[in-house]
Amino acid sequence: MCKNHFNPIHCIIPPYMLTKLMESGNKKIADMAINSNFRSFRFRNDRIFFQQSSLHEKTILGLISKDTGKDIMQMEVYDCCQKTDFISATLLWDTKTNQKLTSVAGQNVINGGKASWDFYWKLFGRNSIDNKGMLIKQYVHFDKGMDNAYWDGRRMVYGDGDGTVFTSFTSDIDVIGHELTHGVTENEANLDYENQAGALNESFSDIFGIMIKQRFNNQDVKRSNWLIGEKVMIGPKYALRSLKAPGTAYMNHPELGSDPQPATMDKYQNLPDTESGDFGGVHINSGIPNFAFYVTAFNMGGYAWEKAGRIWYAVLTDVGLAQDARFTDVKNLTIIHAEKTFGINSLEVKAVKQGWSEAKV
Repeated sequence: MCKNHFNPIHCIIPPYMLTKLMESGNKKIADMAINSNFRSFRFRNDRIFFQQSSLHEKTILGLISKDTGKDIMQMEVYDCCQKTDFISATLLWDTKTNQKLTSVAGQNVINGGKASWDFYWKLFGRNSIDNKGMLIKQYVHFDKGMDNAYWDGRRMVYGDGDGTVFTSFTSDIDVIGHELTHGVTENEANLDYENQAGALNESFSDIFGIMIKQRFNNQDVKRSNWLIGEKVMIGPKYALRSLKAPGTAYMNHPELGSDPQPATMDKYQNLPDTESGDFGGVHINSGIPNFAFYVTAFNMGGYAWEKAGRIWYAVLTDVGLAQDARFTDVKNLTIIHAEKTFGINSLEVKAVKQGWSEAKV
């Protein structure tokens, strides 16, 4: 995920992965990674503009439709035909016509978009990304072999992958849910995209992305493998991230090496707040609050979204969550909301405390 400190462009593949690929001895992989990294700068500028746009400007640009406020999902899916021009992209599907389509990538993002909208609406009464009925625009087959998926503040954009390390970035519902959740975070806490606040920004997306997939597949905390992007990465032993065991999502990968995420605070990585440093390790250190959530949800049992998810959503939408929040701030807020919802001496509060304790926060 690329970034301007407070106006990031949200991408599923972190800088440290792209750097590895750009240094690959496989020229095809290296060339595609360089191109993917280049594209991120375009989306960064778009992202800054869209976030600063007024309500009127967003309406003109199509971010807000005339049906805003209605409690119905509004979505459009476009095919970029492996080009980088959004204007000439072909409309494949929208909620108004609900036409049939044969595109696998198109159907994937329809399923992921529906699952995400349904998750937030039915569980939390949230009407789309901005809670105002925002039109969800999704663009598939962007560029040739692009190794990433983006949320730029206006739309979701998916590459097809290089075909060697990554396949289509529409392959996993949790990836789609992860990116759309960045839009939710942007409209609620707008967490700074650096250091611990940035790691929390990433963590909220992983947490809600995995729950969206779990709910879609009807998986409880024991049946889920807690992996993000297991279908996006080619190979049965690889995934982008693991909430259950950060640092093990991929091991000894021929191009990427091994997953650098820590699970506990004593292994926190103090990295430079630069692009090469993952802006203070936002993708790397997010493993710590991810692990805290996993332990919490697993100890509560059942479906993660029924209890732990309610607590984390309450924190994400709490006006007291500062833009520069640290791990301890979210820890304290999760305990407060667990006490409000389930009682001071409840098993749920104990589970939350145990989760953060296991993560050594």
